[in-house]
Amino acid sequence: MTDSRPASLRAIWVSLVSNVALTVLKITVGLLFASPVLVADGVHNAGDIIATVAALTSSMVSKKPADEDHPYGHGKAEVIASAMVAVILALAAFWIGYQSVLALFGTPETENWIPLVAAAVSMVWKQLLYLYTIRIGRAEKSKSVMATAYDHLADVYASLAAVLGIGLALFGSRIGWHWTAYGDPIAGIIVSLLVLRLAYEIGKDAVDILMERTIPAEQLAKYEALIAKQNGIKRIDRVRAREHGHYIIVDVRVGVPSHYTIQQGHDIGRQVKQCIMENDPDVVEVLVHLNPWNEGEASSKPENQEA
Repeated sequence: MTDSRPASLRAIWVSLVSNVALTVLKITVGLLFASPVLVADGVHNAGDIIATVAALTSSMVSKKPADEDHPYGHGKAEVIASAMVAVILALAAFWIGYQSVLALFGTPETENWIPLVAAAVSMVWKQLLYLYTIRIGRAEKSKSVMATAYDHLADVYASLAAVLGIGLALFGSRIGWHWTAYGDPIAGIIVSLLVLRLAYEIGKDAVDILMERTIPAEQLAKYEALIAKQNGIKRIDRVRAREHGHYIIVDVRVGVPSHYTIQQGHDIGRQVKQCIMENDPDVVEVLVHLNPWNEGEASSKPENQEA
């Protein structure tokens, strides 16, 4: 929990600088050459700047060690940033959709190859950023970096749609297909739907963690199997675990012989904690509660794992 995770911070800084540059590029070119999908995509990028700053701040906060006010650490700071990214993406989706619908019912503008180049540059740039940040986000278990990566992916969708829409309009004007002039706003509507779906997926994941949804059942089963192997454990009463940002906290209730001394119980609890943490590096805390077990009571441990 005291790891500074420089790779995560570096990934977010690279994303921030890139978003600033791409925002200026898209909005400038989009306004100069009257490309609604490029302007809308530029506004989306402007929202990305806010999201990236939130991710940067949360990543710095989340690395702080536990303190008196936050005994379980600051890992959820990244989840809050992830939720903010989801909200910004949703707002961007509605903005892109609104502007595209207005352009669809208006007089189409004559397309130019310069917006096409700008959209293509953005698409390639964002794809590289997505691959870079998703790799670091997964390696570092960083929710904010992964949210930033998916934000880049949304931009890839947006830029791809812009390339197709503008390219179709340019191609149609060459061969006399006037209807293709509406390719730009139609592409913008498609982009808005894709971005909205992505916002929902990121937001749902963030809300689940903030609401302390349990980790997958198969992972809990692995913890139970590890606990059952420890000497002195006669019954597994309950095993719960939750994500706390980029790490996991586990709660365990087990039954031990009622005649054991406090020292023996303490040693068993320490064994359980060490075993789980050694086998899962994502776990930073294991809280063990001991319940009394008496001779003749049923044991919940598998027969081949009885102590």
